[in-house]
Amino acid sequence: MTRWKKFILLLSVIGPGIITANVDNDAGGITTYSMAGAHFGYSLLWSLVPITVALIVVQEMSARMGAVTGKGLAELIRENFGVRVTFWLMLFLFVTDLGNTAAEFAGWAASNEIFGISKYVSVPLGAFIVWLLVVKGTYRVVEKIFLVICVVYLVYIPAAVLAKPDWVDVTLQTLKPSFQFNTPYVVMLIGVVGTTIAPWMQFYIQSSIVEKGIRKEQYWASRIDVIVGCFLTDIVAFFIIVACGATLFKAGVHIDTADAAARSLAPLAGRYASILFAVGLANASLFSASILPLATAYYICEGMGWEAGVSKTFKDAPQFMWLYTILIVIGSLIVLIPNSPLIAIMWISQVINGVMLPFVLIFMLLLINKQDLMEQYTNSKTFNVIAWVTAVVMIVLTLMFVATMFF
Repeated sequence: MTRWKKFILLLSVIGPGIITANVDNDAGGITTYSMAGAHFGYSLLWSLVPITVALIVVQEMSARMGAVTGKGLAELIRENFGVRVTFWLMLFLFVTDLGNTAAEFAGWAASNEIFGISKYVSVPLGAFIVWLLVVKGTYRVVEKIFLVICVVYLVYIPAAVLAKPDWVDVTLQTLKPSFQFNTPYVVMLIGVVGTTIAPWMQFYIQSSIVEKGIRKEQYWASRIDVIVGCFLTDIVAFFIIVACGATLFKAGVHIDTADAAARSLAPLAGRYASILFAVGLANASLFSASILPLATAYYICEGMGWEAGVSKTFKDAPQFMWLYTILIVIGSLIVLIPNSPLIAIMWISQVINGVMLPFVLIFMLLLINKQDLMEQYTNSKTFNVIAWVTAVVMIVLTLMFVATMFF
């Protein structure tokens, strides 16, 4: 194959990896990174280095399983571990993703309120747009729109530059690991890991690979897509933490939402930094409000053996389309309820992501190392070590969180 043909193939395959990774910087993610920077300065930047390596390994495994088997992760879990195990896993993930979906609409509402638009206008309109996009669109059209939206995430880079951080200090704290043995720090670290490597991502990227029709022969291109996407998402996370660390942490401003971070940036870093932060939040929230219910509908339908796919109609895949619709309706209605605990929903959903991740990782590792399933595409020893270490670290962090809260 010539270089030109390889380049054309890469362009045709690219999408699932970049989209999945970028959606991870959702409203809950931006809130978590903003709080990490505001409450702990640059001291959590070091965690993004091992997180990026772990994210690449985990996402690559999901994409590889999709390309080799032609099946989604939930379907493989059901076939290999039974319906009962799959049902309980799907139930816990459904509850978590419902909270995540509400968090996305909360972020959308909050970012619009910065520009003077009421949530009673923005939320129903946003919910209708994301519903119409997926239900009436095809996979190819939806993917192209999602890829364009990914570019908007780059607004966080100039927002951080406008905050005028001490780049020497930023570099040192990125390269020099540090750890604090206290509840707030451990919870924040679990949140950062949980929002960067979320369980739903593994189901979504594998389902996207399958629906796009990528096979093992084209997998080399898909692998590049995954790696680029993982680097992009954590670069964005890095600059969000830097922006808030350089301004809010130094000023002693504590926040509990991303929109509060955007508002607080105005007097500290200037109006343009605040606007860029708010635009990024609005983009991320609506983008993720489309993907998260989609990922949930994918894995539940695969787990239960129902038809699934963006290119299908209500007639072809009624359970898939109704699940997607119900998640959007409930998620948006929660935000419209007066005095609903949106901050708690948003933050807790990120921590639950971190708690659920080891379970999903263990299933993935057991599946990808099955010779009869993956043929010569099983994990290398290096991949197994990194993935198992990620699972063990998450279990240890979760136990530390429970222990510190109890004592």
